[in-house]
Amino acid sequence: MRSGKIVVHDFVVMPNHVHILMTLPGEVSLEKAMQLIKGSFSFRANKELGFRGEIWQRGFSDVRIVDGQSLEEHRAYIDNNPVTAGLANSAEEYIFGSAYLKKQKHAGAKARELEVAERHD
Repeated sequence: MRSGKIVVHDFVVMPNHVHILMTLPGEVSLEKAMQLIKGSFSFRANKELGFRGEIWQRGFSDVRIVDGQSLEEHRAYIDNNPVTAGLANSAEEYIFGSAYLKKQKHAGAKARELEVAERHD
């Protein structure tokens, strides 16, 4: 983890809520991280989209990851949230989640590998 940076591992933006799996630097509380995320998003929505009004409800709920099994269970829950809600057939096809971005990144890496292989043939 880069020093002093919030690292987002997984996320999904649903029609009425969001899930974020993140690692916080030691000096940043969860409350401060959420304040930064909500405030930055609201500022950009106002500035770039002209959105007026409330975007976020007060507060948030949190779950602490306690071990590797907990991490994998929460990652799967986040990825599959749109599938469970009937918004997608697979996590990778839901464009508002990290599973989609990971698939795109993987596909891009595979395409670059093929390009390099073809150049060397």
